[in-house]
Amino acid sequence: MSKGLLITIGILAVIAVITLSMVGRYNGIVGLEEGIDGAWGDVENQYQRRADLIPNLVATVKGYASHESETLEAVVNARARATQMTAEISPETLNDPAMLQRFQAVQDELSSALSRLMVVVERYPDLKANQSFLALQDELAGTENRITVSRRRFNEAVQGYNATIRRFPTTILAGMFGFERRTYFEAAAGADQAPAVSFGE
Repeated sequence: MSKGLLITIGILAVIAVITLSMVGRYNGIVGLEEGIDGAWGDVENQYQRRADLIPNLVATVKGYASHESETLEAVVNARARATQMTAEISPETLNDPAMLQRFQAVQDELSSALSRLMVVVERYPDLKANQSFLALQDELAGTENRITVSRRRFNEAVQGYNATIRRFPTTILAGMFGFERRTYFEAAAGADQAPAVSFGE
């Protein structure tokens, strides 16, 4: 083989290796991005699960404490705002920090309204002994724990993605194809602990 042909083969081999490396890195970034979207879907599912429990919870409490209408109405209204906000957010709008902050704010508002409702329930021993209420209480406690776990997993997925697109030389590829840093889910202070929904004797 001539020297020129060997040089040409060498150049083509280098180009092939670089191309394969870029394709692999690109596909890796896409996989991490899809992981974020999947983790967000789980966050939404858990918040929806909580929203689905609230009408039964409110109806059960209302049966024993109908004159607590202000507290019950606050829960219903907070649920409506949270449900509406969940419908507005999507993987496409998820990276907008303002949108994510609004989502967090309405979910925190609902958590606060539920906490106030649980304080009210303390005044009604018959309600606290009601089997339907106890079952709802257990479901709500489990859901709050799942929300905490799903938020943590979402943040872990975002962290892995953000770290990858900032590493050299992947950062060059990320910039070329418009991959941008994703926003973390930053829960309010104390939100890393599930709201207390168990009741004393």
